[in-house]
Amino acid sequence: MSQEQPMRLQEALAESQHEFEAHAAVGKVVEQEKRSLSSPLTSPSTSIAQSRFTGITIGEALEATALTSGQRPVDYSDAAAIQAAEVRATGRTNIAPGGIAAAAQSAATRNARVTTEEEKTKLSEILTNATSKLPTDKQVTRRDAEGVIGAELRNDPNLTTRPGGVAASMAAAARLNHKNANRKNNNNNNDNLEQQD
Repeated sequence: MSQEQPMRLQEALAESQHEFEAHAAVGKVVEQEKRSLSSPLTSPSTSIAQSRFTGITIGEALEATALTSGQRPVDYSDAAAIQAAEVRATGRTNIAPGGIAAAAQSAATRNARVTTEEEKTKLSEILTNATSKLPTDKQVTRRDAEGVIGAELRNDPNLTTRPGGVAASMAAAARLNHKNANRKNNNNNNDNLEQQD
């Protein structure tokens, strides 16, 4: 066995661990959303929203990034990924002044000039409560995740995405949404077959 193989295995294991953490964080955000929707203080409109809950939204995936990589300083690849996510969530082709994409771009520019880590703006400062900061939001699709991954890759000097970063959270959310949609379709097909019998 060459010395290269254990290194590759170690990298693959680390990547799997970060992917697991991203899935866990996305799940945690979704559970928090579900709990807030089912609290005794919910209004009729929130109970309607709860019954329509179909998948993980872009805002929730961004909030998951705050949980997995929140203490990492914002850089240009993060800002590009956040901008791509905001554009996909809102359907707008430009970023909104004062929105999370504008804040991320400003933070990345500032962080590039700041020399001490303590003074740099962290991802959690930008992405905490991202759902409420987006003017509109939508369920993450595979196409959304691919767009965000591409933006993060193009703006990273090493042409890589970060484990637990924006792209990883979006990819995890898209996979979970796809898996849940398939499960729902299978359940609906089973229900239809039972009704026909």
